[in-house]
Amino acid sequence: MTYAAGVDVGSTQTKAIVIDEDRRIVGRSLIDTGANVIQAAESSYVDALRQGNIDEEEVGYVVGTGYGRFRVTFGNSQVTEISCHGRGAVHLFPDTRTVVDMGGQDTKAISVSADGEITDFCMNDKCAAGTGRFLGAAAEALDIPLDDLGPVSLQSTKATKISTTCTVFAESEVLAWIGKGKKIEDILWGVHTSIASRSVALMRRVGIHDEITFTGGVSRNGGMVKALSDRLEKPLNISDDCHYMGALGAALFALDNVMTGRAPVADNVGATS
Repeated sequence: MTYAAGVDVGSTQTKAIVIDEDRRIVGRSLIDTGANVIQAAESSYVDALRQGNIDEEEVGYVVGTGYGRFRVTFGNSQVTEISCHGRGAVHLFPDTRTVVDMGGQDTKAISVSADGEITDFCMNDKCAAGTGRFLGAAAEALDIPLDDLGPVSLQSTKATKISTTCTVFAESEVLAWIGKGKKIEDILWGVHTSIASRSVALMRRVGIHDEITFTGGVSRNGGMVKALSDRLEKPLNISDDCHYMGALGAALFALDNVMTGRAPVADNVGATS
């Protein structure tokens, strides 16, 4: 048995996925990226191999993806996260035609074909107002752990309107609403709905199709899932592996090479990301 692996080096977390020849996930790992990107990539990869009880010599090909993909020094090639999220989403949810990938530093809207090829995409990498960083700013202002933002926001009965369009000023606005006596859950729900509105505007630029898959670290936030679903008036595809979608897509591209001997395709899509 020969295996393939994908390592997704994100701005805040690094993920690794190992799959077998039947495209089954046999090992996965998630760690904080930290300051040493090369070490994060290596550690995540080793952890995924250990979980699958796989020797490194059994891995036929490794693809790096994410903003730090060129720091996956042990990888054989690199593929952009846009291509990887599209490929992974269609693998898990074959009817996916729109992907929204929300991470720590940007949000991407991706249109995909039935075979996972990217047909269009756009991203808001110039501003963090619609990304995980905006949630992080709110968490800091309210002194709430990131993992609690979603559950607390879902307790809201009325969203507090968040008017700022800049993460830099988000903390000031949140604190101002606290000073005016607004409930924390209502402020947080306002933050979530603000991000959802910006994300949907991004998605409209590539086309909002019947089946939408939500990927990236923020997809684990139940409040964000509901805010996006409410704004779209559509359910979203979500799975426990949505946070690993980039690494999964990278592993699938790696398996292409293992099985056919050809280099991964579409590695020029979104090359500026």
